[in-house]
Amino acid sequence: MTLMKKNAGVVLPSISGMLDDFFTNDLFDWKMKNFSLTDTTLPAVNIKELDEKYLVELAAPGMKKEDLKINVEGQMLRISCDKSYENKEEDEDKKYMRREFSYQSFMRTFTLPKTVDADKIVASYRDGILSLEIPKKEEAKPKPVKVIDIK
Repeated sequence: MTLMKKNAGVVLPSISGMLDDFFTNDLFDWKMKNFSLTDTTLPAVNIKELDEKYLVELAAPGMKKEDLKINVEGQMLRISCDKSYENKEEDEDKKYMRREFSYQSFMRTFTLPKTVDADKIVASYRDGILSLEIPKKEEAKPKPVKVIDIK
């Protein structure tokens, strides 16, 4: 059986239906904000543009730097992680009552502007934050104001 919402007493059902469609759109589906199609959490990202570089911060708490992979292919920057953890008994001959597994993975992909120098990207990982410095090419950096003398 399918349950459908009925708007009793609505004067303009077409407008009401339009509003229902508007508010059920994925744009307003806040529960899916940080989740991928596979129900895994996507890490939040901060991106800041400075005159000479871009700074990217990706929240990846509980990871080790060895778990993280960063690749640049063409103009695509890909940050990914595959981490699995097994809580194993020290003695394999013992029968266990509970054994817990944990698998975490994500992949974030960004299109780099053509003004960046992808060969000089620097990454660091500290306190659960992956930080990337993406320098701009010299021709993309702002030039100082040139003052022209009048003769």
